[in-house]
Amino acid sequence: MRYVRTVIIPREGGLHPVDEALAQEPKITRELLHNISLLDDGTAITLFQLSGDIDRARDIAEASDEVLDFQLSEGDDHITVYAHFVPTQDIIDLLSLFREYELILDMPLEYTTDGSLRAHIVGEEAVIREVIPKVPDGIGLNLEQISDYVPEEERLFSMLTERQQETLQAALEVGYYQVPRQATHQDIADYLDRSDGTVGEHLRKIEAKVMAAIAP
Repeated sequence: MRYVRTVIIPREGGLHPVDEALAQEPKITRELLHNISLLDDGTAITLFQLSGDIDRARDIAEASDEVLDFQLSEGDDHITVYAHFVPTQDIIDLLSLFREYELILDMPLEYTTDGSLRAHIVGEEAVIREVIPKVPDGIGLNLEQISDYVPEEERLFSMLTERQQETLQAALEVGYYQVPRQATHQDIADYLDRSDGTVGEHLRKIEAKVMAAIAP
């Protein structure tokens, strides 16, 4: 089983009319797409995460003829949107293609700064390569990376060098990341028989990589 990182590029700026309208609204930033699924009656449902003006997001959803129902939930720093909507033919074709070829979209999908979606597809490599040319014309699909599939947390860990992995495991072991903190750089250094300066450098690089990987 293989894992393919791709970028989905909606030609009209969004995967569906509401997504497109949100993309054009400067008071709203699209962050994550948690789910999008076709229903047996030909409609679709989606769950995605935004930040910004919740009242403007509500206005956009209410004004769309394609939205059959929606709910908004406001958290401390984000808005979660559930919507039942009429999908475009491109979305129907794309999701049907994944279903036909038994490919899995590893959710959530992440919106990039240019409005595309970074997606991870799980399946057989030969099947994935066969599907890419069949993606609907209204949606671009750029392949970025192919690797063996591992769960998300293991993918993050594998981004670290061997020394960084050892440092992180030692930091967890001695309680450096407990709240309140139970250890210092020197405690980790003593555990690993290294200098505290080396440990501090490794931790800064670890945190930079992990934060960049998980932030929208």
